[in-house]
Amino acid sequence: MRLFAASLATETNTFSPIPTSRASFESTFYAPAGAHPDEPKLCTAPLLVARRRAAAEGFELVEGSSFWAEPSGTIDTASYESMRDEILGQLREALPIDGVLMGFHGALVAAGYDDAEGDILERVRAIVGPDCVIGCEYDPHCHLTERRVRLADVTVLFKEYPHIDFMDRGEELVTLVLEAIRGEIKPVSSLYDPRLVDFFPTTVEPMRSFVDRIKSLEGRDGILSVSIAHGFSHADVADMGTRVLVVSDDRKQAGDSLARELGEELRQSRGKWAKPALSLEESVSRVLDNNEGTAILAEAADNAGGGAASDNTLVIHELRRLGARSVAIAPVWDAQAVSFCQMAGLGSRLPLRFGGKASAGSGPPVDADVEVIGLANDAWQYFGAARVPVGDAAAVRLDADGESGIDVILISSRTQAFSTELFTQLGLDPAAYRVLVLKSAQHFAGAFGPLASLIVRGETGGCCPTDPRRHDYTRLARPIWPLDPLPDGRALI
Repeated sequence: MRLFAASLATETNTFSPIPTSRASFESTFYAPAGAHPDEPKLCTAPLLVARRRAAAEGFELVEGSSFWAEPSGTIDTASYESMRDEILGQLREALPIDGVLMGFHGALVAAGYDDAEGDILERVRAIVGPDCVIGCEYDPHCHLTERRVRLADVTVLFKEYPHIDFMDRGEELVTLVLEAIRGEIKPVSSLYDPRLVDFFPTTVEPMRSFVDRIKSLEGRDGILSVSIAHGFSHADVADMGTRVLVVSDDRKQAGDSLARELGEELRQSRGKWAKPALSLEESVSRVLDNNEGTAILAEAADNAGGGAASDNTLVIHELRRLGARSVAIAPVWDAQAVSFCQMAGLGSRLPLRFGGKASAGSGPPVDADVEVIGLANDAWQYFGAARVPVGDAAAVRLDADGESGIDVILISSRTQAFSTELFTQLGLDPAAYRVLVLKSAQHFAGAFGPLASLIVRGETGGCCPTDPRRHDYTRLARPIWPLDPLPDGRALI
């Protein structure tokens, strides 16, 4: 048995001011054919799992290239086509092949290619033919188009948000693909479109119980896999939105029924899967008024993980206006400010301007007399089992007067707040603050959630608003809730 595995992944925010090119991928994560490190990465789990399984089970694996870029704007055509064609060329050289494993995010948009993953799969299918088994793993914040589901034999999405289960889902995908190649199962897909987009954090109810229930359905009555595509609202493409996918063992009618049932449940509880985001002023007021433990303000709108710059300053200006104390903001992307702090040195004081650089949507820069209270080179943080680099980093205390005031963590490599290493590598204890402002929508919850007595999501400025009605869509297929009154759901496959 001979398999091929590769990965091309990012999450494209078509409203982001940050351009994306092949250089964006190569500077974040690029592993040429056969050079993937032996450690987990978010969208390369199929390759890594298959590598370990091949060694244990005796099949042959051909490893193609893997690409990942931090979420940002639309990719230029030449960059996308060069990465796509690199992988397709490796696949042609690997023939004959019994199975293909692709690690995708599922929300990659390039100029001229709104459904890039569908484009790749169409070309993969043309190369390998109809009998080769194709398996794909996606992030739930994908555009789960009918085209790509039809082209693949097995499609599996992460179930958790935060995405702590990407390796588990990689194991699931590889197992199902191997079983299909051996003729032990006949996977059939059922795809249902509830015609909505919503926010589905899986660490809290009611989504926690919903995910536990769909997991309990797998392996019973011919149901092989159940996935919920949350959708990625920061992309203006026709197929943006929530989808329900059921993969059954040649039980199409049962799969269709279950997909519809779950999709209707999502529709019935629309708008109730998470608390609504508050305004900037209200969210800041709520966390400052909290007197029990540590409060977290999730600054989802400036989340680098959704394509934002992570340099919006509006919350910082509001906190300074109110004279807030024992507050930390993390992370703010500003490589130049980090370099100034490094030159000044730990414990130094200096006038510093930071933030507000990427676009008019970033807000005005912050000017403050700061004390450098932490420095780190080549810093990193965990995202589930993966280590995410943040580059060189600095922690500064604003308006330093000897008291614990407003501390800001500055980083040189743009990313969101995932884990507490963002603080501890700079010598800071996140639990020591009354308020943490974290530039993230939900991925912070795994590591920071246990510290929090209160979590508030704020519409604080940036290109990733929680409410999709704040985006000006021109290509999205309408009607869809909440932009429109809820239309009827529909079976796609």
